[in-house]
Parts: sequence; C-alpha cells; structure tokens
Amino acid sequence: MTADQIWRLLNAIRERRPLVHNITNFVVMNNSANALLALGASPAMVHSSDEVEDFVALSQALVVNIGTLYSEQIAAGKLAAIRAKAAGIPWVFDPVGAGATPYRQAAAVALARLGPSVIRGNGSEILALAQQARAGQGRGVDSLHGSEAALDAARKLTEDCGAAIAITGEVDYVTDGRRVVEIHNGHALMTRVTGLGCSATAVIGAFLAVEPDALAATVAALAVFGVAGELAAEQARGPGSLQVELLDALYALDAATLTARARVTG
Repeated sequence: MTADQIWRLLNAIRERRPLVHNITNFVVMNNSANALLALGASPAMVHSSDEVEDFVALSQALVVNIGTLYSEQIAAGKLAAIRAKAAGIPWVFDPVGAGATPYRQAAAVALARLGPSVIRGNGSEILALAQQARAGQGRGVDSLHGSEAALDAARKLTEDCGAAIAITGEVDYVTDGRRVVEIHNGHALMTRVTGLGCSATAVIGAFLAVEPDALAATVAALAVFGVAGELAAEQARGPGSLQVELLDALYALDAATLTARARVTG
C-alpha cells in the first residue's frame, strides 16, 4: 500500500467526518474520542444496551473494546455487533486482555464469532483468541509475545472469523489470510501511555468507515497512527506530553510528512 493511497483515505475521513460508535473501556474513553476528533472523525461513546442497536444504525463504523469488562458492556457489544453486521456497517473488535481469565476469554471468543471486519490485538491477545495460548498466559493487557510470534495464529483466526487481523507491537502485522503487510512505524514511548493501542483500534474504525477493504483500512490506520506517534515522540518530554503531541500530530499530518515517514511493506 502506498503513502498516496493512505493519504487519500485520511483525506476522506477529514472530508466526510464519519460517525464512529465506540463501546469501549473507561480507561481510554477520553483518549480515543480525542484521537478520533484530531483525525477528523466524529466519535460517540454510547454503551447502554437500551440504545446501542439504534445508535449503531446511525453510525458509519463500530468499535467494541473489552478493556474494563463487565456484563452490561458485553451485552451491549453483542447487540451492537449483530445489528452492525446485519446493516452492513463495518466493526472492529479489540480483545483487550484475552486469555487473562476464563471469563474474559469466553467473552472475547463470543464477540469474535459475531463477524467483525477487523480484530486488533497484541501478540498474546491474538494467540489467546486463536486458542493457541492457555488462559492466564497474558499479563493483564500487556503482551508476553512479540507480534511476529502470533502470525500463524492470526492466519488461523482470519479463517475462523473472516476478519482482517492486526497484531500490533514493535512491528505491526496485518493479514486477511492471503496477504500480510508490515508497518514499521511508531515509537517505544507510546508503550508508556495507557490505552494508545485502544486509540489505534478506534482509528481503525474511522478508516473502515471510508474504505471497504478491511486490510487496506487497517494498514492505513496503523501507518497514520504510527507516524503520528513518531512525530509526537520527537516533541515530547515524556509520556504526559506525548499524549498532547500525538493529538496535534494526528490533526496536522500532511501528505509530505506521511510520504516521507510511512514504512509499509508487503
């Protein structure tokens, strides 16, 4: 995928301002909403099972993230995912901490079976979701496995779920079972800010709203987010200022910078 193609998709988001419905965790809600706004999308954090079916029908993409897992959230996520699938609205699933506990693993597997367009996780989460790692092998939301170690699991998972799979880490990998694309963008300082992986998932939702090819949308989203992270790290004094700089970098990213910085192969 070329930088020019990625730039065209970013411009489409800025022009169309797609509504991205997020059922996400409490820790990252503000971060993800601000990342979507800085990108050019319109975020909504609507969680009640009484209205998620109606609201997702008004949206251009859905994001389901199980970070702060509780029963009402799972019920709402399932209702919204089923409605999105029936209406042809793309949705992305973030199986945060999959495999950490039997309850979390069961919830993640149940949601993955509801037809997401994309599943994004770290190496341990993808391995657990593909059931190639035992429950309890993860360390909360942190990964004990590199992204490359989960590639075979990702291929299995895309066969089982029909979704494009994104494994994020030092190098990001995206596969739809036939193609594998690597994204070599980002910065180590990003791992010191809670929830930036979840924000990346929300950004994938925005790109899905303007690009029907799930793999292309995911590659573009991760490249843009990674480039913005690099730019932010160059200006930041530490994790706190990185968050502010990241929003500014997403907002100000231009074609020349993206072309010079994006490192996408495959």
